[in-house]
Amino acid sequence: MAPSAPRTRAAALRMKQIALDNQSRTIRCLRAQLATERRGLATMKKEHEDTQIALEASHKARIQEAEDSMQAQHLIIEALVEEKDSLLQTIQGLQEANDAPAPFDDEWEEEPGEHPEEEEIPIGEGEIDDE
Repeated sequence: MAPSAPRTRAAALRMKQIALDNQSRTIRCLRAQLATERRGLATMKKEHEDTQIALEASHKARIQEAEDSMQAQHLIIEALVEEKDSLLQTIQGLQEANDAPAPFDDEWEEEPGEHPEEEEIPIGEGEIDDE
């Protein structure tokens, strides 16, 4: 029995070495997969940052465009108000020059008699009165 003991021990050691080699291969494979995943995540992170920067720039550009548009509209409104004031002054000047009874007060009023009542038109022969 003594001679078989060393063979059994050698076989057990060989099996342990094979198991360790297999574990080492598995660890190397897992490390390679981890490195690949890390590279993929780094790429995704960079793409995300680039997208975020592009979106922020686009958002800032849209805000600036809206502000510019509002400023232009404000300038147009101011010009229209000034033009209105100028026209009112011109109208008042013309009214005063023509001895108008009342100055222009920016309100239009209809005077009585401006719209004559509808005239009745006589119905001719052969026409039908729907009333």
